[in-house]
Amino acid sequence: MLLIKAGNPAARERRDVKYNEGAQLDPSQMGGGRGRGGKVAIGGGAGLIVLLIALLFGINPGDILGGAPQAGPEQSENPSQFAQCTRGSDINTDRDCRFVAYTNSIQDYWKDNLQGYQTIQVVTFTDSVNTACGHATSAVGPFYCPADTTVYLDLGFFDQLMSQLGAQGGDAAEAYVLAHEFGHHVQNLVGTMQRVQSTGQRTGPTSPAVRLELQADCYAGVWFRHATADPQSPISEVTEEDLRRAVDAAQAVGDDRIQEKMQGQVSPETWTHGSAAMRREWLAQGFNTGDPNKCDTFARDALN
Repeated sequence: MLLIKAGNPAARERRDVKYNEGAQLDPSQMGGGRGRGGKVAIGGGAGLIVLLIALLFGINPGDILGGAPQAGPEQSENPSQFAQCTRGSDINTDRDCRFVAYTNSIQDYWKDNLQGYQTIQVVTFTDSVNTACGHATSAVGPFYCPADTTVYLDLGFFDQLMSQLGAQGGDAAEAYVLAHEFGHHVQNLVGTMQRVQSTGQRTGPTSPAVRLELQADCYAGVWFRHATADPQSPISEVTEEDLRRAVDAAQAVGDDRIQEKMQGQVSPETWTHGSAAMRREWLAQGFNTGDPNKCDTFARDALN
């Protein structure tokens, strides 16, 4: 069994997850949003702050941007942008097909392991997108909207993850980001998200908001553990290097890392997602146990 350990090793040459070229891909799980060039309703230098806050993987962009809820995701003028992604081998000719592979693998796991799991779409967009949670720009980064049960993703986000926050990047880091957002979908389905939202806007290292995010990290780790279990999975191998890159991405978006970059000091009482160490710990918990039932971040002593 591979164990995720602490540390931030130097980047290796190989950045790509290994894929099963003969696996069938289902591009219908991917959609596209139509960019409208909308503006964020804040001025001055606040744009970077919004970006960094959003990189923490928030759930509702309306909470940050103040956008009014819309009917739901806009459909792309070219809804078949992933239609050519039908086999694992297609990733060799169109690298964007890897997002179909991640999405299919993550949802296949949850369909097999969560009774009543509802398959949803990942909607990619450029510039901005209307959602049932509000109008979001690409500054928001990846997010899950519970109102329309959709994961939204600006594909340019991963360059920002490396350039803005110093993550090593790579396919495993991208897969972690998506798996985390699908963790929020699971929380929505089982009622965890609703219970947390009913507690208000509390913050801090042991707040319900932090527990919600750490549980999503744990769920991401569980998927990583089982990503290759099915011989027909589009993911053919998860290596130690892949796991290190996933952990590196999780640590890069820890509250303490973000605050250090934004304000030069750390304020634990304002945390909403958990420290780099906490995010690493719960991603590791998910992978090392392979059991979503071991992701109870809401247990009394879970964050001690």
